Amino acid sequence: MEVKKVLLLDDEIPRQWYNILADIKMNPPLGPDGKPISPEQLAPVFPMNLIEQEVSDKRWIDIPEEVLKVLKIWRATPLMRARSLEKALDTPARIYYKYEGASPPGSHKPNTAVAQAYYNKEFGIKKLTTETGAGQWGSALSFACAQFGLECKVYMVKVSFEQKPYRKSMMSVWGGKCIPSPSPYTKAGREVLEKFPDSQGSLGIAISEAVEEAVADTTGKTRYSLGSVLNHVMLHQTIIGLEAKKQMKKIGEYPDIIIGCAGGGSNFAGIASPFVYDKINGKDIEIYPVEPSACPTMTRAQFGYDHGDIAGYTPLLPMHSLGHTFMPAPIHAGGLRYHGMSPIVSQLIVEGLITPKAVNQLDCYEAGVLCAKTEGIIPAPETNNALACVIAEARKAKEEKKEKVILFSWSGHGLIDLGAYDKYLAGEVIDYKPEDAELKKYAEILKNYPKPEMIKDYR
Repeated sequence: MEVKKVLLLDDEIPRQWYNILADIKMNPPLGPDGKPISPEQLAPVFPMNLIEQEVSDKRWIDIPEEVLKVLKIWRATPLMRARSLEKALDTPARIYYKYEGASPPGSHKPNTAVAQAYYNKEFGIKKLTTETGAGQWGSALSFACAQFGLECKVYMVKVSFEQKPYRKSMMSVWGGKCIPSPSPYTKAGREVLEKFPDSQGSLGIAISEAVEEAVADTTGKTRYSLGSVLNHVMLHQTIIGLEAKKQMKKIGEYPDIIIGCAGGGSNFAGIASPFVYDKINGKDIEIYPVEPSACPTMTRAQFGYDHGDIAGYTPLLPMHSLGHTFMPAPIHAGGLRYHGMSPIVSQLIVEGLITPKAVNQLDCYEAGVLCAKTEGIIPAPETNNALACVIAEARKAKEEKKEKVILFSWSGHGLIDLGAYDKYLAGEVIDYKPEDAELKKYAEILKNYPKPEMIKDYR
């Protein structure tokens, strides 16, 4: 019998997250004085139990039972064999995907949203503020806050707020309050609107607004929650790759290539980190994070210290960055419109453990439509970036006549993104690619910050 999907029972779901900080060295985040930031300095923004995870170098961290109870609503997600896509491509490659669209919000994002809501509730927090690009993270945190009885406030990048109105509806159903960013409700938002009244927003702006509101709460019962970039977020997402390893072992497979789309890095790190561990320990495997050509954080930006937000409220992080004032083009993959990349993912690039790729928006939608027609699932615009790379690798395998095994993360479904598909099918979607001069202009600010050490020393 041909295998189409591989499942895990509830008692087979991983009980621990994998922390890659046990196996690589990292430059520390820096405070305003240019010195490594202390946990106490992060306390107004995050609860101390999550800060402890942010700086931990323990390889395995237990998943609390209360978190597992909620995760079991949809986890373990299925590992699927893309047989129809393989046939359409006439490739000798065997293509597998981890289907993260199975979650209630429809993406990988609740893997960390549930954990963050739990840890904040345990710390006595009553309200979480956050940003969201395409709305998937805002939906996920609204869902997670509903599970633990927390209030949720979401600043959504304006271009996506207008492109994806039903994301706001999802947040509202779960009790989240969503407003377009930049907004007139924060100092950071007002400053942007004063300079750029027609601003379509960015994740950097929305982060500034959400952090500002959290820190301004004098009751001490509000904290900020981030859906990507930070170490503890990468940690929580490793359940994707850990499940995938168990599932592939069940059918006697192991990937030659790992692929995931990357905006801030959480989806990619989730599928890839457990396999990076294998690569560090001698496995021959190619690992590709994929980004839009319109926002080439990994492929055309420098590795340096920069803020994660436009107002400079966040610490300086060691990461690939286009400059925190960079304004990405209004592509439909809103979750990938971020100026920076996770410090963990950035460090893996520096060490040569992973190889970033960039793809054009039209190629992404062509890939998404092909996969929808063959596999039946309409992918999220973000997932289409990974799919474009998967298809390119499958065609390469055909040219080379090699039976490669490709594993990728199907990060979410596109059922709330059908307006973007309407525009693509009507010929209204175009490619964007920033000029070198534009990127240089935004990156100028990085010259004012310290340079991270180029570490390449596995523990």
